[in-house]
Amino acid sequence: MEKEKLLESLKDKLKEKGYKLTVQRKAILDVFLENQSGHLSPEEIYDSVRDKYPDIGLATVYRTLQLLEQLNIIYKLNFDDGCSRYELNTSSEDHQHHHLICVECGTVFEVKLDLLENLELEIEREGEFKIVDHNVKFFGYCKDCQNKSH
Repeated sequence: MEKEKLLESLKDKLKEKGYKLTVQRKAILDVFLENQSGHLSPEEIYDSVRDKYPDIGLATVYRTLQLLEQLNIIYKLNFDDGCSRYELNTSSEDHQHHHLICVECGTVFEVKLDLLENLELEIEREGEFKIVDHNVKFFGYCKDCQNKSH
């Protein structure tokens, strides 16, 4: 989806929940729109926004991330490295994609395939349990790190 259309869609999502697109919120959304395949930490987002808006505070970034996550505009990700990361939710589906995480260099790759839908249906049917989401992370070595030492 092109950047302007996506921004309008995000703006509408904020408005329908009773929130305005403030300068700070727009600046943070712009960072996500410019890094759509990125997995950004709050500090990376803060550094990017601060380049354009030097007066913005880190607390404002954290509050905005919390709001955007509550509104399902962004996802909060945990790659077990002690740092929360965020990515833009460009999907209308409820499920997130999966991630491959290199244990050597820390690079994160996205896997668009969702092969767990049938498994979810089976679990729901067998276990009388309603699944609302799942999160899968695969840890290993990326192609570059495999070529270096493994």
